[in-house]
Parts: sequence; structure tokens; C-alpha cells
Amino acid sequence: MSIQTTQHSIKRWHSMLDTRDMSILNELLAEDIVFRSPVAFNPYSGKQVVFFILSNVIQIFENFTYHREFYSEDGLNVVLEFSANIGEKKLKGIDMIRFNEQGQMVDFEVMIRPKSGLEALAALMGQRMSQAPQI
Repeated sequence: MSIQTTQHSIKRWHSMLDTRDMSILNELLAEDIVFRSPVAFNPYSGKQVVFFILSNVIQIFENFTYHREFYSEDGLNVVLEFSANIGEKKLKGIDMIRFNEQGQMVDFEVMIRPKSGLEALAALMGQRMSQAPQI
């Protein structure tokens, strides 16, 4: 796989965030994707669950902006630095994403700081997760 495949997928990811076209997210997620949340100890597995989580986080974040992108030498891993708000709380974070040979996301890990921003995200996502019968 070339880095171009991953870069194309990242462009699609940015397009999905700009347009809110969730069909793009559906294309980008591998069936066996694993999502590693900054608030949950155990990872979430499977396309349906991860689609739910990511589509809700996208709705919760305000003023979401990516600042930098870092690619691994093999082209399969990307780290995206971002900032966002949740109400009055500001946060910074990174998305660490691993892709398969087809350019689909197979592992998505999020790290967020500071604690106040993470707690605000956890509270809102907790409400939404409790309303999701499939999780």
C-alpha cells in the first residue's frame, strides 16, 4: 500500500467532517474496526458501534479544527492533532488512526486534554451512549 491510499482516505475523512455526509464515514470504517476512547478502559469493536460513537462525537464538538497531520513511514498510520470546544470547555487532542491496505480505518484511538474538557465530553457521550440500545 502506498501513502497515497491513506492520504486519500484522510481527505475523505476531512470531507466528511466538512459536509457531515455520514455515508463517507461508513465507507472509511472497516467492519472489524476497534475504537479506543479517552474515557473508556475497554475498546469498542465493530463498525456499527464505532459509527455511532464517531457520528455523535462529531455532533458534540464545537469549533472543531485539525492543526497537524503526521504519517508513519509505512503509510498505514496517521496522527491528527485537533482542538475543539464543548460549551465553555476547550480541549486539545489527537486521533491516532491505523488503516488497512484498502484505506479503511481498522484502529482509531483518541487522546484528549485537559481533564475538564475530557470530563465534559464524557458526560455528553455518556448520555448518548445510554440511549443506544445496540451498545
